[in-house]
Amino acid sequence: MLPDSIVPPEFKIIAEKVRNNKRISDEEGLLLFEKASLGFAGSLANEIRERLHGDKVFYNRNFHIEPTNVCVFSCNFCSYSKLYAKRDDGWELSIDQMLHIVKKYDDQPVTEVHIVGGVHPKMDLEFFAQLLKAIKAHRPELHIKAFTAVEYDYMFRKAKVSVEEGLKFLIDAGLNSIPGGGAEIFHPEIREKICADKVNADGWLLIHETAHKLGLHSNATMLYGHIEKYEHRIDHMRRLRELQDRTKGFNTFIPLKFRNMDNDMSYVPESSIVEDMRLYAIARIYLDNFPHLKAYWPMLGRQNAQLSLSFGVDDIDGTIDDTTKIYSMAGAEEQNPAMSSEELKSLIRQVRRVPVERDTLYTELGVTS
Repeated sequence: MLPDSIVPPEFKIIAEKVRNNKRISDEEGLLLFEKASLGFAGSLANEIRERLHGDKVFYNRNFHIEPTNVCVFSCNFCSYSKLYAKRDDGWELSIDQMLHIVKKYDDQPVTEVHIVGGVHPKMDLEFFAQLLKAIKAHRPELHIKAFTAVEYDYMFRKAKVSVEEGLKFLIDAGLNSIPGGGAEIFHPEIREKICADKVNADGWLLIHETAHKLGLHSNATMLYGHIEKYEHRIDHMRRLRELQDRTKGFNTFIPLKFRNMDNDMSYVPESSIVEDMRLYAIARIYLDNFPHLKAYWPMLGRQNAQLSLSFGVDDIDGTIDDTTKIYSMAGAEEQNPAMSSEELKSLIRQVRRVPVERDTLYTELGVTS
């Protein structure tokens, strides 16, 4: 960090707040985006992450299932989904096919299956309940983190059940937690332009708040680096921070970098690595009630994920395996994302951090020096 003698007064106030565990305001968050140097923001963020977690970096052993890339929605930033009406090159997996994917990991010490995909009208609430039951019957201890708020909103409306009724139904079938996808940008000015036809901010937040009240933990995301402005990022994070104040149900915040390959926003240039790291740092400073900040390594690439560990990040996700296509189809750094746990640990050790295997809810399973 810069010596106090050359830090502008407004930044000294922010630094003092961070050092005294006090919350920064929206105006201060915006000021960091607009005027703070990357070194200043990164230093404060690293101070927070080391206060919370020391040199620990978390990862887990997980794999993904994507039931379909067919979708009734047409988000402009999406390179992955195929519209239901034009689904010639889409995939639609049966319950047996998805259970076969689970069985491929029978001899491996994975702890989590992550299930997300497009919104397919034939894959309804009952279909997914049967999937969860089949997975739990085969491997009861496997943690099921499944379905974004976008998927929930559609399946609950189609089944004519309330959010609470739908979630209880899936919890009874085996649901353990909820991923953070579908948040994109909450502000209506931007949401209307990039994903107008899917669940709005209030709907997304209601689903997560209801899940928290029912005892489920969840994650939160933000899609950044496209047409949003800094004030839209602050608005997004404020809504998450306010919900976390009420429920304490979020595990981690995951910024997701917009990638512009093969989608309707290909004309929008991608953010620079400097802007990526600035976003991570300011998110760590602003979201004072989120215990963890995650960098999704398949999206950033391995080296940039390592770099993020100096800018507030304490989690780089997991082994993933190459079953996930959502980001590789958009031009992510990792086209076939898969790392063994040994590769993940090596990645972390290379930047002098300590790898810690966790489960989905951040119970530590093993610390490797």
